[in-house]
Amino acid sequence: MFQQVIHQYKEDHQLSTFKPKAVLFDMDGVLYDSMKNHTYAWQEAMKKFGLDVPAEMTYQYEGMRGVETIQILMREQRNETIDEDEALRMYNEKARVFETLPTAPIMPGVLKLMHKIKDAGLQIVVVTGSAQKPLIERLLTDFEGFIVREKIVSAYDVTRGKPAPDPYLKGLLKAGGLQPHEAMVVENAPLGVSAGVAAGILTIAVNSGPLPNEALSSRGAAVVYDDMEQLANDWHVCW
Repeated sequence: MFQQVIHQYKEDHQLSTFKPKAVLFDMDGVLYDSMKNHTYAWQEAMKKFGLDVPAEMTYQYEGMRGVETIQILMREQRNETIDEDEALRMYNEKARVFETLPTAPIMPGVLKLMHKIKDAGLQIVVVTGSAQKPLIERLLTDFEGFIVREKIVSAYDVTRGKPAPDPYLKGLLKAGGLQPHEAMVVENAPLGVSAGVAAGILTIAVNSGPLPNEALSSRGAAVVYDDMEQLANDWHVCW
């Protein structure tokens, strides 16, 4: 299956070969099984501001910068426009609630996959819409030997979050100025898939949430896996 995906990508982009040099990972729902915590934190924090955040909405907006998500919610639910400073104040409450919750575990299969990627000589880059510094810092400890600070893209690195291509284009720069066909994206959210595709990168989806696979494939995911374990087990087939 994966060989067919690569063949289609090469055909679509008029490439004679496909030899990626980096894999760009989203963080929440991909590296960490953290989306349940994020959903709870969004719901509890936004209640204080009169906003309703259904669980599915957290997955639909996942990957977008938190301040952008809040600005959208304010427009849609309260018909109010707020600036980034006000949105950041509200987002900080969401971050505070999140930090009170149990630590989200590493997603099963991730370390196995990272070993295979590293053994193949590819770089690992993290591209997240998160602005929660403790969670970003945790990457350096949990994935020591695989992830370094210089190859993490967060909400602090871009002014336009996913679904804009900016975060993944920034990831290519941090990987050494790679071209889109020299990388792959692993995502779990519709907006993240849209961002990877808009950047011109072969984008793989792992459906770790409640949305149907079509929510990811319809955004341009080249293939949708059920979980990270399945992707890790299939990786040897990929090359």
